[in-house]
Amino acid sequence: MTQRSEPIFNVPPVVLATIATLLIAHAVRMLVLTDAQDEWVLLTFAFIPARYDPAADDLRALYGGFGADLWSFFSYAFLHADWLHVGLNLAWLLPFGTALARRFGAWRYTAFMLVVAAAGAFAHLITHLGAMVPMIGASAAISGAMAAALRFVFQNGGPLGLWRGEANNAAYRVPASSLAATLRDPRFLIFLGTWMGLNLLVGLGTVSIGEEGQEIAWQAHIGGFVAGLLLFDAFDPLIPQHAIESEPTA
Repeated sequence: MTQRSEPIFNVPPVVLATIATLLIAHAVRMLVLTDAQDEWVLLTFAFIPARYDPAADDLRALYGGFGADLWSFFSYAFLHADWLHVGLNLAWLLPFGTALARRFGAWRYTAFMLVVAAAGAFAHLITHLGAMVPMIGASAAISGAMAAALRFVFQNGGPLGLWRGEANNAAYRVPASSLAATLRDPRFLIFLGTWMGLNLLVGLGTVSIGEEGQEIAWQAHIGGFVAGLLLFDAFDPLIPQHAIESEPTA
């Protein structure tokens, strides 16, 4: 009996829930809230580095108090600047979020995405001390998912086989490569170089995305990516490839 292939667009429910949450959050801001209400949302739930600088001006303009000091490390990822911003993030979330959710399961996927979102916010914080400009968007979390997925998609029998119509659920259960092996893999290095280069071009203003004047938080993208690469093993429920190869035989 032949094994049925996994359809490429069979998106896990937790990823569909993520997409729905991001779309609904943005639709409510754009279509329901007044400008004053939307400003309150940004000043309460966006990530604003000035919150953590006692010497910063206009701290009284920020809402949420100590609670916002904590939740904005995560809540900023649910807000977006415009529909293009949402659409670009969803275009990256679909392939990489799907691969990660199929491997991790819903709860590990959710926890991982929140952790790497916080890592992205921290990277933004240390590079924008005292800044009052709100940072929003799921890009840092998606960058973390991207990095984590690259730990296993290049493995033999991995999910890249789905582009040839051969992948099924087992493709997402292959043992992951070690961090050291991943960093030596030419395919990973090519992807990393391309992705880093694009982030730097956007950060330097050479490539423009979105409305004029919008700043791309590329440091947060890199923070999320590095966190995803390093924290993958802590969340991965499967035995890594290097552990299998080092097991003694009878």
